[in-house]
Amino acid sequence: MKQGKINLAIVDDHQIVIDGLKSLLLGHDTFQVAIELTRPEELKALLENTQIDILITDIMMPGMNGAELAKQVRQHFPEIKILALSMSGQGELVNQMIEDSDIAGYVLKNIGKQELIKALEKISSGGIYFSDEVLEEMLKASEKKTTVEEVHLTNREIEIIRLIEKEYSNKKIADTLFLSERTVETHRKNIFRKTKTSSLIGLIKYAYERKLI
Repeated sequence: MKQGKINLAIVDDHQIVIDGLKSLLLGHDTFQVAIELTRPEELKALLENTQIDILITDIMMPGMNGAELAKQVRQHFPEIKILALSMSGQGELVNQMIEDSDIAGYVLKNIGKQELIKALEKISSGGIYFSDEVLEEMLKASEKKTTVEEVHLTNREIEIIRLIEKEYSNKKIADTLFLSERTVETHRKNIFRKTKTSSLIGLIKYAYERKLI
């Protein structure tokens, strides 16, 4: 996980939700709320002058919704990681946000303190986090789509995908599988090429959909 304070921005059109999230974070020194907004259209201007590591955004908001906000933030501030927050895990919407905005996570509003901290810790460490209910909805949405051409992945490539999902570095993967780092890097390039994915989250989504992990 990143050393020092992790700055959060929370955007939700209901102040009570923002207050609830802040109460869950009380006593956790690593995460601090630097921006809180009920009007998403105001965020871009604030981000120009405030260093933010993770954006937590509601999805269903009047005016600019969370999907539009995430896309805007990804375009102008690509270093900010995005955690979506909603009342329900709408599979098609989650999949679309992954494709459009490369979101790092999606959780439900009934989240408890332990799961919220776990999600923020994983995301701040460069990982991803999706609530179990959200993953189920993502799979259902993907299964509705027409079956695409299946890609043949070798057993070794599947092993590496599973270790990537566990947030192993190339060096740790190499040590675990008794390979050189260069070989692992070659496997990773082949995996991204075969799966037609370009990001960690896209690859993990691909693997979940095909029950590889």
